[in-house]
Amino acid sequence: MSDAPERTAAVLAGMGAPESLAGPLVGALGPGAAEELAADPWRLLALPAVTPEQADFCARRALGEAAAPDDPRRGRALVGRALAAAVREGSTAVDERELGRALRGMRVADPRPAVEAALDDGSAMVFEVFPEDADDGFEDGEAPEMPDPDRFLAPTRVGLAEQELGEGLARLIGTSEPIMDPATASETAEAAAERIGEEVGPQTSAAAIAAIMRGVTVLRHGPAAGAAVRHTLACLAAAAEDSGVGLAVASPTAQSAAVLDGLLGGALAAAAPSAAPGPGAVPGPGAVSGPDVRAAGGGDAGHGAEEDGEAAGAAPSPVVAAGAVPLGRLLEAGGPVPAGIVVVSDAMALDVERAAALVEACEDGTHLVLLADPAEAPSARPGHVVRDVAESRMAAVADLPDAPSPGPLGELAAAVAGGDLARVEAPDREVVLVPASSGAEAAHRAVQLVGDSIPRALGIPAEQVQIVAATRGGEAGADALNRACKERFNPGPGALGGLDAGDRVLLSGGGPGYSAGDVGYLRTGPEGDARPFVELAGGGAPVPVDPAHLRPGWAVTVAAAHGSRWPGAVAVFGPETRGSRPQVYTALTRGVRHVSIVHAAGPELAEAVKEKTSLPRTTRLRDVIREG
Repeated sequence: MSDAPERTAAVLAGMGAPESLAGPLVGALGPGAAEELAADPWRLLALPAVTPEQADFCARRALGEAAAPDDPRRGRALVGRALAAAVREGSTAVDERELGRALRGMRVADPRPAVEAALDDGSAMVFEVFPEDADDGFEDGEAPEMPDPDRFLAPTRVGLAEQELGEGLARLIGTSEPIMDPATASETAEAAAERIGEEVGPQTSAAAIAAIMRGVTVLRHGPAAGAAVRHTLACLAAAAEDSGVGLAVASPTAQSAAVLDGLLGGALAAAAPSAAPGPGAVPGPGAVSGPDVRAAGGGDAGHGAEEDGEAAGAAPSPVVAAGAVPLGRLLEAGGPVPAGIVVVSDAMALDVERAAALVEACEDGTHLVLLADPAEAPSARPGHVVRDVAESRMAAVADLPDAPSPGPLGELAAAVAGGDLARVEAPDREVVLVPASSGAEAAHRAVQLVGDSIPRALGIPAEQVQIVAATRGGEAGADALNRACKERFNPGPGALGGLDAGDRVLLSGGGPGYSAGDVGYLRTGPEGDARPFVELAGGGAPVPVDPAHLRPGWAVTVAAAHGSRWPGAVAVFGPETRGSRPQVYTALTRGVRHVSIVHAAGPELAEAVKEKTSLPRTTRLRDVIREG
């Protein structure tokens, strides 16, 4: 066992810092944390809970008179602190002028050496963007002067991911060709409608045709566009089969993939009779061992597969998926996705790092389709991918229609999207408002709804109802709700880091067979296998997981729930809730059949929905796509 925590605790003690920080520092800095801290006391600022004043105190204890406000190590750490704070708010970069103001507020007289120290260290990157309104005309036959670029700094990992994502999207846009000509695409959409036995409206057909014609497409939809989504994917399945390019459909998590499969209801297999029977039809890890045989423009893609066979090392021929798979499983094989059309639902949940991995797995010529509800909050992680792709003007953008009669859930979501936290008529209890006078009462009501009221009154099993909390802390926050649910539904000794077999868990990271954001049930493994296993939505055998990824999952925050949906949801707004329109909208749209709203936030919540209309973020993706 590593002695890194003990060595780090000794260094902390020498500088007057709590030894309890040793574990978190080793987690943040790695096994060499003690050595790094001894050489640079300001490395304490890698922990968000440590303030600059506390780090300065420890530096003076460790370095004596050598500790100075203009020490490059201090400047570098404070740059990292400012960039990390921006990333936690969802930004991928910070304007250099804004960063300078933040550094001056932390007693850095001249921000330039601090920025240079961070760049020299490799922990940050700088990017230059020329203003869009720069004068590109000529006067008196002379070329205009080039304007000074705007400079942005980003943490290296995030900055590289956004750069790679933008360049990858530009690659797909530049290498794609129409899969069919417009007339054939229209005929294919009509044939798909006949096969599934449903009427596909002209707006939906036009959206599907746009995805067939263009390399990258954003299909925007509202809360009641389920039929349009099903019809669009059926049209794409038919086009993928007729052209031989194949289709893959993915969702951010296992639970959202299961919900999408329920919405599709076999429509893909009906529209494309040769669709692979397994959900998603994606080969497992290691199945892709050679170059993809698909030609993105159609033709005889996959020719020779029968001759040579996959045993000879060829990649699997492109297939049309009969259902959706979690995005992590789509990418697990490590090779190119064997499909010429790749569709990702719930795309507002994509951050730049996950989106970059997706685009990297798409070969030249692949048509990427992002299905997204723009009223939702952006990803909890850095980036605003869907917005930036749409605003780049390099991708196709189309809107899918809502159902003419959206029902109570659709009416509620549409009202919130318009800024009104309104009551809606719900005779079948699709929407239930549960007022609470305090956080404690809100928590009690939420647990009661999951364990008794919703299963009894609506027939939705408790296992299919998810509590979504607006906050983590407080009496009605996710932490308190998880403790209450644990005591009610699965009391036990907490043998595995406070958890027991039978607990509902949230996975905070990804691994073979599971993705960050998945929610499932903790199970014991086969006899002799001590690893924890988790049973995920959609069926299938439980998968082994890294114990470090396990979190209580009876209740999750809105950020953790983003990208997932459940048959039923209980949205809890405690007194601490400050909220915004996107956050409230996202919480209230996690339930497909039912949502209970436990409301203890007072009139301020309705005011936030009305006034706080967006979650501003600074990103560069739009400009990177344009630059190619």
